[in-house]
Amino acid sequence: MQVEVTDSEEGKDVVNERGDKIGIVSEVRHGTAYVEPDPGITDEIKAKLGWGDVDDDNYPLQEARVREITGDEIRLQEL
Repeated sequence: MQVEVTDSEEGKDVVNERGDKIGIVSEVRHGTAYVEPDPGITDEIKAKLGWGDVDDDNYPLQEARVREITGDEIRLQEL
């Protein structure tokens, strides 16, 4: 099942298949979520306010890895 990533996902936690937080969505560009692993509190606040930007420490999230998107997080599936 394909899950559509939108700008409203910025600031959400990204959790693995076990429910462990692995990062936050720092920004969404053209339907691709960029994940910042292990963000500091400042980065989390900026992302939740939509002030995030992509830098060398952010990684694109492959849509095929997304199992579901809830109000608070993006849940990944196992490969």
